[in-house]
Amino acid sequence: MASAWNWIERTLVGLLGAFAMIIAAIQVFGRYIDPADSINWAEEVIVYAAVWAIMIISSQLVRTDGMVRPDLVLRLLKPGVQRWVEVFNCLVALAFTFGMIWYGWAVVGTALLLDQRSSSDLQFPMWIYYTALPTGGVLMFGRYLVRLARYLFFFDPRTMTVGHSLAHEASSDLIAKITE
Repeated sequence: MASAWNWIERTLVGLLGAFAMIIAAIQVFGRYIDPADSINWAEEVIVYAAVWAIMIISSQLVRTDGMVRPDLVLRLLKPGVQRWVEVFNCLVALAFTFGMIWYGWAVVGTALLLDQRSSSDLQFPMWIYYTALPTGGVLMFGRYLVRLARYLFFFDPRTMTVGHSLAHEASSDLIAKITE
């Protein structure tokens, strides 16, 4: 399940990036070949694709510990304390991502209600663009739930701590004994 989730996210982000590059190339060539008929909405679509890609890939940052967290402080703590700091971090992140989902859907609903569209010739429905916020929130919320469950029920200090490992602690103990 998790590997499929990872593959889908990475594939979508890759496709969005490729799509943005193709649009950019078409725009650049269009400006030089036939400036009068070049597309005027390319920058807009590139931004939409980039924002969607960022919101989707944010989930991967949660999975790989790439999101903002106090690594420097965590490295100073013992593994057992790190665990509970990580649990607290997950709870705060869950509240934040829930807010992203809640308020993101409010923005989408308003855009739908007002039939908000972009100002370019494309007249892109803005609700599609705004849906990136709650979508990213849902993906990150799911990753934080998985992360929280791991720290609460499947904690392994050998693989789940920052800057600590049993080999590192053993070598530190050995150095301490030698220097006494």
